[in-house]
Amino acid sequence: MARQGLKSPQESVVDTSPVESFRTPSKEELRELREQPTDPQAQQEIIDSIEEVYFSSDSFDMVQYELEKLPPDLNLLELEEYRDKLKRQQAAVSKRVADLILEKQPSYVKELERVTSLQTNLQLAAVICTNARRQLHSAKEGFTEASLGLLANQRRRQLLTGLLKSLRTIKTLVITSSTFLTEEDYPGAIQLCLECQKAASTFKHYNCISELNSKLQDTLEQIEEQLDVALSKTCKHFDVSHYTKVQLAYKLLGKTQTAMDQLHMHFTQAIHNTVFQVVLGYVELCAGNADTKFQKMPYKDLCTHITTDSYIPCLTDLCKALWEVMLSYHLTMQWHDEINEYTVNPVFVDDSSTEGSDESTVGRSYVKKKLEHGLTRIWQDVQLKVKAYLLGTDVSNFKYDDFIVVLDVISRLMQVGEEFCGSKSEVLQESIKRQSVNYFKNYHRTRLEELRMFLENETWELCPVKSNFSIAQLHEFRFMGQCRSPSVSPSRQPESTELVELCLFEQYLQGGNPFEMQIDNKEEETEDVLASNGYESDELEKSVYQDYDSDSDVPEELKQDYVDEQTGDAPVKSVSRETLRSRKRSDYNLNRANAPILTNTTLNVIRLVGKYMQMMNILKPIAFDVIHCVSQLFDYYLYAVYTFFGRNDMYESSGLGLISSRLRTTLSRIQESLIDMEAGGENAGPHASPEERKEKVPSPHLSQLVILTSSDTLYGLAERVVATESLVFLAEQFEFLQPHLDTTMPSAKKPFLQQFYSQTVSTASELRKPIYWIVAAKAIDYEQMLLLMAGVKWDIKEIMSQHNVYVDVLLKEFEKFNQRLGDVSRIVRIPLPVSNVLWEHCIRLANRTLVEGYANVKKCSNEGRALMQLDFQQFLMKLEKLTDLRPIPDKEFVETYIKAYYLTENDMEQFIKNHREYSMKQLTNLVNVCLGSHINKKARQKLLAAIDDIDRPKR
Repeated sequence: MARQGLKSPQESVVDTSPVESFRTPSKEELRELREQPTDPQAQQEIIDSIEEVYFSSDSFDMVQYELEKLPPDLNLLELEEYRDKLKRQQAAVSKRVADLILEKQPSYVKELERVTSLQTNLQLAAVICTNARRQLHSAKEGFTEASLGLLANQRRRQLLTGLLKSLRTIKTLVITSSTFLTEEDYPGAIQLCLECQKAASTFKHYNCISELNSKLQDTLEQIEEQLDVALSKTCKHFDVSHYTKVQLAYKLLGKTQTAMDQLHMHFTQAIHNTVFQVVLGYVELCAGNADTKFQKMPYKDLCTHITTDSYIPCLTDLCKALWEVMLSYHLTMQWHDEINEYTVNPVFVDDSSTEGSDESTVGRSYVKKKLEHGLTRIWQDVQLKVKAYLLGTDVSNFKYDDFIVVLDVISRLMQVGEEFCGSKSEVLQESIKRQSVNYFKNYHRTRLEELRMFLENETWELCPVKSNFSIAQLHEFRFMGQCRSPSVSPSRQPESTELVELCLFEQYLQGGNPFEMQIDNKEEETEDVLASNGYESDELEKSVYQDYDSDSDVPEELKQDYVDEQTGDAPVKSVSRETLRSRKRSDYNLNRANAPILTNTTLNVIRLVGKYMQMMNILKPIAFDVIHCVSQLFDYYLYAVYTFFGRNDMYESSGLGLISSRLRTTLSRIQESLIDMEAGGENAGPHASPEERKEKVPSPHLSQLVILTSSDTLYGLAERVVATESLVFLAEQFEFLQPHLDTTMPSAKKPFLQQFYSQTVSTASELRKPIYWIVAAKAIDYEQMLLLMAGVKWDIKEIMSQHNVYVDVLLKEFEKFNQRLGDVSRIVRIPLPVSNVLWEHCIRLANRTLVEGYANVKKCSNEGRALMQLDFQQFLMKLEKLTDLRPIPDKEFVETYIKAYYLTENDMEQFIKNHREYSMKQLTNLVNVCLGSHINKKARQKLLAAIDDIDRPKR
């Protein structure tokens, strides 16, 4: 700023040039200014007093500024004073400028001399240029314009020749790229187009090249379109060489990630198009006309038009087509994994620069993540398509074999899904579970009705099967013998197997399809389980005799006299070899061959259980529902056998405890939960709702062809044996199947299975007692024996050596019973447990009849008591020759009662308290007859009161 120091003269002139009022002082003025005496300090103060705005810019108009500052009312005196001030300021500035000019005068003179010298030099240069022009004109005239034109044309010719060569090359490359496209050599075509574009960019300053570039760009776009079509083809039929070309082409285009996005879109579209075309083909085929309305129908609605006959073939083809898509995706991932391993491959790895390597690594990482994410997405699409197909048709009325095929196909598809992406296929499981539950409820309801029909028409005749019969020989249980069911996923296979089975993608990598399942030809496979005429062969019968002649393989327990049922201990006394042989022969005569006892209905139930288990094995989520229905099959069979052959109102009065509390509870449970008592016209208590009745089955009725009232057939003993032992055989098969059922049952539901076996299956053999008791109660005339005993005189005075007639009559009854038992054994094999139960019942009833007869005695002497013992010992001696049953049931019951006649008054009171197995009548008879003459009336009343006070439990 000027207050801090004035500018140079030149700058001052420049700065003040726009101001019209400013002029450079003349020499006279400068001289005057120098001559004026000045005070430097005063002069500096005047300059400092100048307003700063005068130094602000070159374009400042000081006149305008001063005029604008004038007040509205002008005062001449003030104006003059202000004008003098401005003059003083101007004078100070002018003096300062003059001083500066005089100070720089020598420099000005020196610079002026330099300018003069420069002017002289420029004039010399002009002379030199004029001479040069004259000499150049002479040189031009010395060379002919023709020779220079020839050189210029030659140069232009060389340039045009190079251009022509380049254009011809580009034309050839464009034609060649079309050839590559025809041959599907996409990398070659793209490489040529890129080279063409590179070559064309060299000559881009020519107009013709712009059109060529446009054509090249169109060619590249055409290649990309065809490349996209080629990429979509890999979704159904993966070819390594084809896919390699496509990926290399995208690599050259720099669109590897875009190609991966497009690939997933094509897979999604391929799934949709594939399933739609498969279902549409079957729908139009079954429709039988050329109606095009199906082609515009949504896939979900299209699935509802599949007929029952075409359901399974369409489902199989659907899964086959989807398998091809998933296999292509699997191979695609495998291809990329292999490429990532070969990092030295120059085609896919750019080692020229670190930047290129980084980009390649990022690209491979993107592709890997995209493919891994696509696994779940593609499998989800597959599940949704198959779910729509599954739920589009009501399969509740399918045949069992057809439904099993559906389950097996879906199970195989779920295995594919697990191997494909590790999915548990929740969508498919829920869909097939819904269909399975609906189907199984309807199927089970129909099977229960069929079982009732079979039971009501069953004549309970023996179904002849071979002695080595096993349920594993039946078709329905063949799946248990397979080392691996096709429906079981590898993750659920035992880890202990040494041979590792290939996964489906490896197994069918070279060809084939996991859904091209071979349907078992059941016509070619035969079940060799039935025996001709009830016997396998004469050789078998002969071998059985030989086996009975040798006791080398007889179990130790059979060599014993008997085994106590309570303690399991055997007596020390042994049995002779001849006795064993005779027993074995008699046992054979009763038992015939050792074949299982079962009926056609039993076999049907076993087959049905096999079918249920097969369904459960394929579809684990409904395992509990299936096992519950399996238990109902057994429950209904058990209830039917009890209803037909075991129900009798005489049980309670017999006092033998024929029905255990566990069996009674089981029968009550079955009746309440499974039997529709209203349909049978029976008293069922409160009326059940329609839904509850829908889940129940009417109580079965015994066929009129089964006669249970004839004494010649021992009151239908053959039918009773077949029915009861077939139930026992069925229970044994359930015991055999328990481990398999236990492995498939959910952990939370296993208590139900355990309770079913402990409360129901194990009670099957307990039905023997009530069923065979009816035969034992009618086979021997116990009433006649009571009448004969009533006619015997027991108050004799001497000891008799001859037993009474009623013993012989009773033994005759037993001999007759034994003979009839032998007759029945010729019709049906009577197992040893059955014959033991029959003999036990008969002997127990006979012994209780003896006690009842002895309790009817009015008078009896000590000699009469001895006669009772003689009669009973005679009965036991003869009876032991008829039966092998040891010990004789209720032997102590009779002996203890006879010996009680010898008790004293005090002993009798203790006897009454300790022996509650005797009836009040029997104990009262002991008191009245035995002690009648030996005790007074008061003592008798005391003993009778003790009898009345006994709280007798029911047995």
